Amino acid sequence: MSRWPRCRRVLGLAATCGLLMACLGASARPLDEVRASKQLSLCANPNALPFSAERGELPGFQIEIARALAQRMGLELQVSWIVPRYRASAVDCDMLMDTILSPGVEQRGLKPSLPYQVGGVGLVFAPGQSAVPDYKSLRAGMRVGVMMNSLASLVVSRTPASMVPFGFEDDMLEAVARGEVSAGAVSLSSAGYYNLRHSAQPLQVVRAQDHEPELRWNLAVGLRRADDALLDAVNAALKALLDDGAIGAIYTRYGIEHRRP
Repeated sequence: MSRWPRCRRVLGLAATCGLLMACLGASARPLDEVRASKQLSLCANPNALPFSAERGELPGFQIEIARALAQRMGLELQVSWIVPRYRASAVDCDMLMDTILSPGVEQRGLKPSLPYQVGGVGLVFAPGQSAVPDYKSLRAGMRVGVMMNSLASLVVSRTPASMVPFGFEDDMLEAVARGEVSAGAVSLSSAGYYNLRHSAQPLQVVRAQDHEPELRWNLAVGLRRADDALLDAVNAALKALLDDGAIGAIYTRYGIEHRRP
């Protein structure tokens, strides 16, 4: 689960978010310089599975996709780990995965690639519990877990249900499983990874975000002030990885459905 406070406040996602890049002051490198260095660099959270992890058996799907992207471009991936206690402005990297493409979400200092995944915030319910098909169907008496000050909390606040705020999605998913809340508004990536690790009693996942434009968006690679040549090269590599199923296979390893935009 991501520990980047600004991303959590704005969107309540477990993933990294493109808004971080607005805080990074150093200029990015054009394609010629990237090729000369033989490296493509990524900013990532060191403790945010299923998204990214510095240590452990699994590196996270963001790292795996970024590594496949770099390899397709004939480069090595270099990861710069970002955590709140370090100054983001001191880190220089070329890109950030899972940059949100959504109206009203400003991406200053970023040039987005073509989208490679449909993301969003759905609803999860405990096994055997009564589920609803969308956010509008949440009823009075239901206690719904939400990330604090997130877009999902705004959507849930418009329903008769009561909100229960959480700081991290991991805690919310466990609370849903224990029956402490009726439902949870979580990213589908976190829900899929939870069910992969709890296959004996998986949570019910409802794609409620498909009925809420505010909670459904495409995801892209965010490039830091890249020149057109670098953007074109990244897009060509992404398209190849999408067409041959490599990106879908990476998501599957983490229990996540790949929904190509």
